[in-house]
Amino acid sequence: MEYDVVIVGAGPAGLAAAIRLRQLAEESGREVSVTVLEKGSEVGAHILSGAVFEPRALDELIPDWKEKGAPLNTPARKDEFRLLTARGGIRMPGMLLPPAMRNHGNYVISLGNLCRWLGQQAEEMGVEIYPGFAAAEVLYHEDGRVKGVATGDMGIARDGSRKATYEPGIELHAKYTLFAEGARGSLTGQVVERFGLRDRAQPQTYGIGLKELWEIEPGKHRPGLIQHSFGWPLDIRTYGGSFLYHLEENLVSIGFVVALDYENPHLSPFDEFQRFKSHPLVRPVLEGGTRLAYGARAINEGGYQSIPETVFPGGALVGCAAGFLNVPKIKGSHNAMKSGALAAEAVFAALGEADDGTRPLDAYPKALERSWVVEELRQVRNCRPAFRWGLCIGTAISFIELWTGGVLPWTLGHRPDHESLKKAARARRIAYPKPDGVVSFDKPSSVYLSNTNHEEDQPAHLTLKDESVPIAVNLALYDAPEQRYCPAGVYEIVDDDAGQRLQINAQNCVHCKTCDIKDPTQNIVWVVPEGGGGPNYANM
Repeated sequence: MEYDVVIVGAGPAGLAAAIRLRQLAEESGREVSVTVLEKGSEVGAHILSGAVFEPRALDELIPDWKEKGAPLNTPARKDEFRLLTARGGIRMPGMLLPPAMRNHGNYVISLGNLCRWLGQQAEEMGVEIYPGFAAAEVLYHEDGRVKGVATGDMGIARDGSRKATYEPGIELHAKYTLFAEGARGSLTGQVVERFGLRDRAQPQTYGIGLKELWEIEPGKHRPGLIQHSFGWPLDIRTYGGSFLYHLEENLVSIGFVVALDYENPHLSPFDEFQRFKSHPLVRPVLEGGTRLAYGARAINEGGYQSIPETVFPGGALVGCAAGFLNVPKIKGSHNAMKSGALAAEAVFAALGEADDGTRPLDAYPKALERSWVVEELRQVRNCRPAFRWGLCIGTAISFIELWTGGVLPWTLGHRPDHESLKKAARARRIAYPKPDGVVSFDKPSSVYLSNTNHEEDQPAHLTLKDESVPIAVNLALYDAPEQRYCPAGVYEIVDDDAGQRLQINAQNCVHCKTCDIKDPTQNIVWVVPEGGGGPNYANM
């Protein structure tokens, strides 16, 4: 199948790029064919975010979004920020909250529902969107330029044989291919390595965000209330924090983020989240309510210094594939959408100069550098890496950065998250309380609420470079941390007649990518499963 532009991923960045391309085509009277591949069963099925949404990029892309019914229904009304202790918390006075962390003018939303709406706008403009098709391979021209992508074969059995339902993958050729896979995309990683896009950038670092959607008692519901915290239950060496957002219709989204450069291999982000919900300031909000949904997803935390080269022969990286999350704001969707629109403008101009896809997209990184995206990331560039020195120093440096607009003269660096774990023998064991079934829960019941499903008889999408490493290295040195950093119970050390081995329950995988990031030897490689598999998030 031949297109002018193929976009991999129907998230905020990919859909914004598609819409902007079609807008430019309509304005100029030129025809530009655009298609979007989405591995989820529908647009929004794999989208998970808090989310408090800054509408800046949406205002620019679709100025009449209110008239068109965009699902931004709950304006932000009040911010609360606390340092939690085990039994209470210290609330930051509103006057001390830096402007970048205030949410006046923003909206509490379901990002998945916003993407569904953006998908409808794109299709009405002539964009072809194919959900349930996972891009599994990057295609190249003989001269090395990216030629497009191929979707994975469907109906392949675990042993590699073809089932009766077999359908071969499809090659989609494009003059330009935009990768909008989100954080730690599998094809993005291949392109980054092949073209050396990270040679002059710091390593990308990540956090894992865990989220639940609750319906709470009406008397406790305060639409537009935005609460953030840091501190307990994490120790002072581990970066992370919580969010609790009140949406419409008695709904709240509650979540917890743990930076994946944590040191203690006994730490379990999932159990830290469950423990957080027992806090005296949190538990009363949830008691008497109903947990509706659960999910988890890795997020980029590297910021300005971790942005790779964004263009390569035949295409570009947009959104979280490149990494535009503003960590102190806890927002990235506005930057993702803006990057997608800027890439679309560069692609459209290049197609106008030469219709064969040979023109480089140098206009895109230049436009990014001039944009408010890079400007806001530059101003907070040291906030996240400063926490490598612990909570006190990190907070102090962040406070200076946020109030001065990045006046500090240096730019701090990162190291890869997988290098941070201590040996288990040197780390403190953590005793997590058992779930009470009221506000805290176990992994199986949580994964059930994510509506995760994979065809069981298919090749494993969680692969090992060396099958001996999980026992010889991970278990021996780190007490098998994959059993804890995975938020879905995918990895399990079992004892049988053959001895100890790692069992991979791939059916449970919620596509968070944490294993691909945190595995200490980088022995686990996440590849796309059969299209349509994974979570099916509703209202997340």
